[in-house]
Amino acid sequence: MTYDRTLTRVETYFDKTASRTWEALTSDAPVSKIRETVRRGRDAMREQMLSRLPNDLRNARILDAGCGTGAMTTELAARGADVVAVDISPSLVGIAQRRLPETLAHRVAFHAGDMLDAGLGRFDHVLAMDSLIYYRDADIARSLATLMARTSGRIVFTVAPRTPLLMGMWYAGKLFPRSDRSPTMIPHSPARLSRAYARAEGTGTLVPLQRVTSGFYISHAMEVTA
Repeated sequence: MTYDRTLTRVETYFDKTASRTWEALTSDAPVSKIRETVRRGRDAMREQMLSRLPNDLRNARILDAGCGTGAMTTELAARGADVVAVDISPSLVGIAQRRLPETLAHRVAFHAGDMLDAGLGRFDHVLAMDSLIYYRDADIARSLATLMARTSGRIVFTVAPRTPLLMGMWYAGKLFPRSDRSPTMIPHSPARLSRAYARAEGTGTLVPLQRVTSGFYISHAMEVTA
C-alpha cells in the first residue's frame, strides 16, 4: 500500500534525520532567512486553520493529526478542547510534550503512531496541518474518508498546491541541506482531490480554503464538512 510506504519514509525523516531541524524551526531560536519565511508561513496557516473552529472549544474532542512539535495542540487546548495529539515521530511527540504548558497538560493525550489508528476514537473536529502533503490523491482521499467516518464536525487539512514554483524550489533543495531534506511533497488541485474523495466514498463535501505563500512555504488549506 502506498500510504504505508510513505508513512515509513516520513517517520524516518522526522524521527531520525531532521527532528533537531524542526525543533529549531518551530521555536523562537534564530534561523536562516529562508527558514524564517517557512516559520511565518506555518504560523499564518495554523491561524487560518484554527479560524475554522469556534473560539470556545470546551467539551470538544479534537484530533491534531500530525501534531509535530505541538504548536497547534497548545492553541486547541488553550481554547478548552480535549486534544488527542498524534504524530508518527516519537521524537516530535516528545518535544510537543515538553513544550506544552503544565496548566494545559490535563487536556492533551499524546500518541506516537498513525493518525488513522481507529483506537484513537471519535472526534468533533480534526486538524491535519502539513501531515498529508507527501501522499498521493487516492491515499489522501482514503485517509480523509476514514477520519470523517469518526468525525461529527469538520476536517481541516493542507496539501501542497499544484504550482511549478513550489515543486521547482523543493527539487532544487533550497529549503534544507541534502542530508536532512524531507520526502518529496506531491502537489494537488482541489478539483482532482475532490474527485478522488468521491471515489473513496467519503461523506461530506470537500471545500478549498485559502492558500498561504510565504517565501519558501506554500500550502493550501482545505476542509471536509458533514
